[in-house]
Amino acid sequence: MVRPMTSEIRRIGDDELPAFIESMSAGFLERPDVAKVAEQVKPFWDLDRTWAAYDEARIVGTFRTWATELTVPGCARLSGAAVTNVTVLPTHRRRGLLSAMVAAEHGAIRERGEAVGLLWASEYPIYGRFGYGPGCRDTILSIETKRTSFHGEAAGRVELAEPDATSRDAIKAVFEAWRVRQPGEIRRRDVGWEFDLGLLESAWEPRWKGFLALHRNDGGDVDGYVRYRAEGKWEKHQPRNILNVDELHALNDEAYQDLWRFLTEIDWVATVKAERRSPSERLPWLLTNARAATSSDPGETIWVRLFDIPRALDARSYEREGSVVLEIVDSEAPGGRTRVHLEAGPSGAQARSTKRSPDLTLDVSALGAAYLGGARLRDAAVARGVDEHRLGALAEATALFRTLDEPWCSTFF
Repeated sequence: MVRPMTSEIRRIGDDELPAFIESMSAGFLERPDVAKVAEQVKPFWDLDRTWAAYDEARIVGTFRTWATELTVPGCARLSGAAVTNVTVLPTHRRRGLLSAMVAAEHGAIRERGEAVGLLWASEYPIYGRFGYGPGCRDTILSIETKRTSFHGEAAGRVELAEPDATSRDAIKAVFEAWRVRQPGEIRRRDVGWEFDLGLLESAWEPRWKGFLALHRNDGGDVDGYVRYRAEGKWEKHQPRNILNVDELHALNDEAYQDLWRFLTEIDWVATVKAERRSPSERLPWLLTNARAATSSDPGETIWVRLFDIPRALDARSYEREGSVVLEIVDSEAPGGRTRVHLEAGPSGAQARSTKRSPDLTLDVSALGAAYLGGARLRDAAVARGVDEHRLGALAEATALFRTLDEPWCSTFF
């Protein structure tokens, strides 16, 4: 029997941060130093975006966002809210607390004028009912270094760098230049770079103690970098170490190839393993033996939720000409539906609210999944339920939203 409770959903105050951390860590089945975590995050968290569910005075649910920016097809950028720290205590499941926290922050997102919501889903079934759809994919790439080499010669130079303020600024500049031209990527928080390089010790997990390598072009400019860690392994008295790549970004083909070559040629290394990579990675084509590179554990990365649908559809580019009237089923919209006439093509797009009869009726989560061009609208729409009012409209809309280059988000939050 579920005990009746007096629930309240509201933003937390400074003095409630430790209680928020305590509840959140219990939801994640972790036991950090709560006081230390609260003290560390206090300068970086925006408490106007930090919500809690209360059972009387106790925090029993947590929900938080931070401001970011999403690069969309065509390389325009949209303001967005990155959703994180979503938990409900196991003693308080099935009471509508998550739905209430979502409703509170979604209302705040609209008030702030942010066009999209973004998240990484720890469990797949949760977020579709709140309008989010899986918009990007990823995979784990592994290279057996003893079975291959690279085509061509190195084009620049790779150097090991000490993680410090100078190298931090250098790799941040590379990432910023890269992310504004990569659909699906987001703007990162400044403090994240400190943790990524071990310049700050996280109160939540061990300090990063890896290696940083920079790629320089012929002019000496840094145009790529890789962060990696070594995992010791010996077999039959032979070193067979594994290099775990935390991230690798490059601004051109030469830097990309040189960095991967550098990793595979490090002594004592038998396997290079990189998580959260794009499924359409071109790495295998650079190898003399493409079978030495394998992909495993495919999955989705960011889930996308459109809040300002006309603005979001206007912002991105479309590789084909098309015109379609979409009726988007969204329980949070006035009347539960939004109807938009989208006219789009390589030269631009216009999405306007309309009273015209719809060509397609589909769920907002299906539109979020297809928005970045990686998922097929047909697949996402059929899964959530779709009505085709004009014959052929679903196929036309699917082709319209699809992109040649796959979106990719390397940033975990």
